[in-house]
Amino acid sequence: MVGSVDLSGCRGYRAANWSRRGVLKVGSLALGGLSLADLLRMEQARGEQKWYESKEGTAKSVIQIVCQGGISAQESWNPKPESPTEYRGPFGVTKTPIPGVVFSETLPACAKIADKMCVVRSVVGSVPDHALGMYHMLSGHKSSPAIKHPHVGAVVSHEFGWRNGLPPFIGIPGGDNFGGVGTGYLSPKYGAFGTGGDPASDKGFSVRDLQLPQGIELSDLEMRRNLRDVVNGRLKQLEAGPAVLDTMDSFAERAYGLLTSEEVRNAFDLSQEPDSVKDAYGRGKYLAQGHYGASLGSQAGMRMLLARRLVEAGARFVTLSFGSWDNHVQLREVYERQMPPLDHALAALINDLDERGLLDSTLVWVASEFGRTPKINSAAGRDHWSRVFSLGLAGGGLKRGLIYGDSDATSSDPVKDPLPLHDLQSTIYKLIGINSDKELMAPGERPIEIVDDGRPVDALIA
Repeated sequence: MVGSVDLSGCRGYRAANWSRRGVLKVGSLALGGLSLADLLRMEQARGEQKWYESKEGTAKSVIQIVCQGGISAQESWNPKPESPTEYRGPFGVTKTPIPGVVFSETLPACAKIADKMCVVRSVVGSVPDHALGMYHMLSGHKSSPAIKHPHVGAVVSHEFGWRNGLPPFIGIPGGDNFGGVGTGYLSPKYGAFGTGGDPASDKGFSVRDLQLPQGIELSDLEMRRNLRDVVNGRLKQLEAGPAVLDTMDSFAERAYGLLTSEEVRNAFDLSQEPDSVKDAYGRGKYLAQGHYGASLGSQAGMRMLLARRLVEAGARFVTLSFGSWDNHVQLREVYERQMPPLDHALAALINDLDERGLLDSTLVWVASEFGRTPKINSAAGRDHWSRVFSLGLAGGGLKRGLIYGDSDATSSDPVKDPLPLHDLQSTIYKLIGINSDKELMAPGERPIEIVDDGRPVDALIA
C-alpha cells in the first residue's frame, strides 16, 4: 500500500544532518595578541587574494528547491524508453513541445512548459553519499575536514546584502543547514533567515521572528530601542568592546526593521494571495495517504508560492525543500505519491513567474545531491549514482527550451556534453553576478575560491 511506503531512506540518508536552522547569531573576532609577523602575513594574504567586484546579473533572485535523497533521472527529466525493462523502470513518457524530447510520465505539467525550462541531463557529481553529495551541490566544494564552506545563499548574502528591507537569504521553513552546509567560514550573519512556520500548515502560517512577544506593542519596542541606544553609547564611551557592540547594533537594527516594516510583513503574508492562485499551486491536493493525511500539494505549492512572493518583494535567495527521495525500495509507489505535487507546483511557479515578467530575472533551481543507479534493484528501487544525473532549472538568464547533454542508453555515464558539478555552480554564480573564481577570506587569512576550479558554461546562458 502507498501508505506503508518507508520514506526513511538508507542509513547514510538517516545519519546525514538534514535539519535546517534559522540563524540569528552574533559573532565577533578578537584580534588581540597578534604579533607584527602575524599582521604582515595577513596583509600579504590579502594582497594575493583574487578579487572581483560583484554586480547584479540577470538572475536577480534565486528560488532553490532542494529534493533531498537523490531524484532518479530515469523517472523524471531523462527517461530511457528504449532500454530494457530492468533499466527503463516502471513509468512511461510524456511528450514536450520540444521535438524529439520526452520527460517521464511523472512530470506531465513540466513537460508542457519544457520550452520555458533548461534541463541538464549530464551532470557529473563527485561521490554517491548523501551528506557529501549535498555538501558539494550546495557549496561548490567537496567536503573537507579542514574547513567548512558556505552555502551559495550565504555567499549571495555576503556579496550583495539586504534589499527592500528583506533578508538576502531566506529558508522555508528553516534555515540553510542542508547536508551540513551553513555559513561555513563566513560570519553567521550571512546565514538564512528561517521562517520558522511552514506555509503548508493547516493551523495558519506565521513567521516566528516577525511576531512581537505577547504583551509588547510597537511603542514599547521603540522605547526599548532608544534605551538600548543610550546604554550602548555609554558602553562605547567606556571602551567596553565597541566592535562587538557595533555587530550587535547591526543585528538589532535589522531585527527592528523586520518587526516594524509593513512591506516586509506583507511579503510573508500568504493570506493576501487569492484562493485561485493558491489552488493553482496545488493547495489541498495530493493527500499523503491517498484519501487522507497531510496535503503534499500544500507542502510543495505553498512553499513555492511564498518563495515567489518573497523574490517579487526583493529577496535575493530563497531555499525550500520538498519530499524524501532516497528510494532504495518501492520507487514506483513513492514517485506516484510525491511526483504529482512537485510537478504541479513547479510548473505553476514557472508559469506564474513568467506571467508576472519575473522569470527572466529569477533562477529556479531544483537541486538534488545525485541520481539513482541505472538498474532497478531487487527491492524495486534504485540505489545511489553520481556518475551522471539530471537537474531541472528555469529562468534567470538560462536559455529557454534547452536540453543540455545526455547520458547513455542505460543512464550509466554521460555521452554528450558532460557537465561537472563545479561548472554548473560557476554558471549559476555568473547568472547571479558573482565571479566564482573570486576568493573570500577564511579564518587564518586563508583565501578560498567561491567554487573550486569551476568554469561557467556559456552554452547554457541566453
